[in-house]
Amino acid sequence: MKFTRSIKPEEVKRDWIVIDAEGKTFGRVITQIATLLRGKHKPYYTPHVDCGDYVVVINASKVNVSGNKLQNKMYHRHTGYFGGVKSEKLEELLNKNPEKLFKLATRGMLPKTKLGRKMLKKLKVYAGSEHPHTAQVKG
Repeated sequence: MKFTRSIKPEEVKRDWIVIDAEGKTFGRVITQIATLLRGKHKPYYTPHVDCGDYVVVINASKVNVSGNKLQNKMYHRHTGYFGGVKSEKLEELLNKNPEKLFKLATRGMLPKTKLGRKMLKKLKVYAGSEHPHTAQVKG
């Protein structure tokens, strides 16, 4: 009888993957990022272990959004005070802070646990084409 072996956290091999978001559809890029962060593309994927890779996203401000989402989609947050709901349009967030937008969208596709927060820390997003992780990324 063959058994499925769970991988231990110290046995995980992590790579650095660079994704160029220029001209790609926003939702499809986020789905790809979440899969890589979670480690579901690896043959030894284990749900209770963080076996994902580091992901570096460049040209985040040049991503495409389909439909009327730029004008209609809203992101809400609460300050903690009464009536303290703050809302921002997707277009404002993409122009002002694309790093925050990518983190928010990716966070929604990861587990809402300590493990998910650990996975999200491996995401590095940059608005332009320059990033400081050239030493980690192979070739």
